[in-house]
Amino acid sequence: MRIDGNRLHDRGTELVLAYYAAFNRGDRDAMLALLADDVAHDLNEGPRETGREAFAAFMARMDRCYREQLRDVVVMSTADGARVAAEYVVHGEYLANDEGLPPARGQRYVLPGGAFFEVRDGRIARVSNYYNLSAWLAQVR
Repeated sequence: MRIDGNRLHDRGTELVLAYYAAFNRGDRDAMLALLADDVAHDLNEGPRETGREAFAAFMARMDRCYREQLRDVVVMSTADGARVAAEYVVHGEYLANDEGLPPARGQRYVLPGGAFFEVRDGRIARVSNYYNLSAWLAQVR
């Protein structure tokens, strides 16, 4: 753990902050580099996907269908940095139809969300994302 001004940072917190910084830059290679090879990705109201390749395919779909920035990111972790939680606000635009969802017409949305992470051997081993799908649907319909 290191102290930065009045902030305490552990490796888990630093990993998650780097992950979200890469997300906001659109740097998918940097995001993938932070993940374990066998990363578990729990999709909001969906199945678990496993592996860096599955995560890359998910991000490709997201980039095709959405343009998003995460703001007001707050990250908390256990003392050892092995479990991390994040809260944020998604500012997005729905660009292209996503399977099973309403048609995209460039609708903009603002939605709170959160995620839970497990960190193992200096990499993110699990990402579990949560947001209110009903609230998102109400904004894009």
